[in-house]
Amino acid sequence: MTPQAKNSTWLEIDDQAVKIARALAMDAVQKVGNGHPGTAMTLAPVAYTLFQRFLKHDPTDPNWLGRDRFILSCGHSSLTLYIQLFFSGYGVELDDLKSFRTWGSLTPGHPEYGHTAGVETTTGPLGQGVANGVGMAMAARYERGLFDPENKGVSPFDHNIWVICSDGDLEEGVSAEASSLAGVQQLGNLKVIYDDNRISIEGDTHLAFNEDVSMRYRAYGWNVIEVAAKSDGDVDREALENAMEASLLEINKPTLIRLKTVIAWPAPILKNTAKSHGSALGAAEIVETKRILGLNPEIDFYFPTEVEVHVRKVKSRGATLKAAWQNEFDLWRKSNPDRAELLKRLQLKELPSEWQNALPTFSNEKEIATRKASGDTIQALAKTFPEFWGGSADLAESNNTTIEGGGSFLPLASRLQNANPYGRIIHYGIREHAMGSIMNGIALHGLTKTFGGTFLVFSDYMRGAVRLSALMKLPVTYVWSHDSIGLGEDGPTHQPVEHIAALRAIPGFTVVRPADANEVVHAWKEILERKKPTGILLSRQNLPVFDRTKMTPASEVGKGAYILSDSENTPELILIATGSEVALAIEGQKMLLQQGIATRVVSAPSLEWFAEQPRSYRDSVLPPKIRARVSIEAGISLGWRELIGDCGESVSLEHFGASASAGTLFKEFGFTPAAIVDAAHRTLKSVKNS
Repeated sequence: MTPQAKNSTWLEIDDQAVKIARALAMDAVQKVGNGHPGTAMTLAPVAYTLFQRFLKHDPTDPNWLGRDRFILSCGHSSLTLYIQLFFSGYGVELDDLKSFRTWGSLTPGHPEYGHTAGVETTTGPLGQGVANGVGMAMAARYERGLFDPENKGVSPFDHNIWVICSDGDLEEGVSAEASSLAGVQQLGNLKVIYDDNRISIEGDTHLAFNEDVSMRYRAYGWNVIEVAAKSDGDVDREALENAMEASLLEINKPTLIRLKTVIAWPAPILKNTAKSHGSALGAAEIVETKRILGLNPEIDFYFPTEVEVHVRKVKSRGATLKAAWQNEFDLWRKSNPDRAELLKRLQLKELPSEWQNALPTFSNEKEIATRKASGDTIQALAKTFPEFWGGSADLAESNNTTIEGGGSFLPLASRLQNANPYGRIIHYGIREHAMGSIMNGIALHGLTKTFGGTFLVFSDYMRGAVRLSALMKLPVTYVWSHDSIGLGEDGPTHQPVEHIAALRAIPGFTVVRPADANEVVHAWKEILERKKPTGILLSRQNLPVFDRTKMTPASEVGKGAYILSDSENTPELILIATGSEVALAIEGQKMLLQQGIATRVVSAPSLEWFAEQPRSYRDSVLPPKIRARVSIEAGISLGWRELIGDCGESVSLEHFGASASAGTLFKEFGFTPAAIVDAAHRTLKSVKNS
């Protein structure tokens, strides 16, 4: 038995508001001629109940620290959210609903973070919102540990993450990965409402999805509450409200409310059909549906004053909730001045004072893998940044992503060694896609800095999340080690070839491939200062640490590409390399200088950062008059032509690798100083002939 809802007074005008929400969903899609009306019609009472009665939010302050978060994972049903933002007074107006899915509107086809107030994350790729919600719930717990760990009662940092998802969300593997981890983490602050309408674009979801979802989630360790539809197919609002109330009482497990619904209810012909999922219902069907709802079929975008006055009362509710929270927060701030200062710094997105003094430096006395240098840098940063936390997809020892002494981010009830509900080490398990999406959720929550590691080749498994990091401009750091054939004997399945180029192709995403240990340090420095989505690519094999007394300081990394080693005379040839291949370029330069060819070596850890520099700087590094150029990178050459020009040569890998030692592979596949010299002669000849 679920308890009776505390907010049991449901008025006739609430029913009227839900009917109008359903009509607005139909009208908005019909006007633009495309969209997804069916789910928005179905979910109108669900979203209304949540926004009006359960969600802790203040429409006048969408970024209020103490708010609950709401995620519409089934982003195709964006009107479900837009209509409630309109009702609540977030700044979405009736005209915005009328301009749904059109240029410049606040109501794009799928919700977009940073575009419309009240939208907490960009959704649309199914399953991502569920995983974002897991990340937000994890971040909420970690932040409570930063600011109020001793409090055994209700804290001003306690709040819930509410998610509405669809059949499609739960079919996607990323949601399964994330939901499994949520059960391990016992995220009692995560509440997911599953719209089980059994319809997708191709029809009945049982064509491909007939498992017992409730049993699956119970096996994950979730609290599952099932809510049947009413006999007429409509949402059983009272039962739903009871279930939502019951979910608030469960604080040791995430909750899945499995809500049986009928898509496009109460459309007389198109309800419970695939057509209503992604197409306008048509004028005749809308007329009949409005008649069933008791609305005037001749009026589009109907929103009477009495309904407006009623639904906007949610602002007063929000003000009351916020005022009560503010009292608790003020008491906390008075009792915790040091933590309050930390919170202020994090809210302002500021870095600690003199934090750069903690960064390590490396001598050239011995070789070191860049993954090891990254690990050392992470340890140094962790001592200065309490907000810095992360982990890996079960590869911490290989990625060097463990914060020493940080404790495992796990509930105490797990009874595992080093378990700490506020720990700094996240164990994602072998769930690369979920890791990326969860990191997005952590970043969206707003206060902490997170990173996650795996092998570069497995960035393919998480590309959807990486793309969304870039789309939302989130300060997420992807630590990708084993960045080339240099990883050796694990062979072609583990050796990235096309991945560097593919990641560079993502707009707004930065790829950084440091050449030595000190470049790694300054790459991390730049990543933290820039606060943008970045992948740092690291070697498995040891690499030389360059003698910076004889070469350009590694502090130039922030420029993306810089002259590492130059000839005494004006160069006639430029070698451009990244990562482990920079050391090969240096050896090639020595051979070319011995042949009397004035050669410059450019280390190019980030082509994106280099592209941001003024033309004057770029031309100083790569003078247009020096047309003889060679790019050296252990991956496909795609993308290098822009820098090396028509006469340039690429020392690259245009095929998959093999299982052998790194030294053998580099030799067999042509990554040697001699091969670089040969390429240099070819480009010099091309320039001469042209």
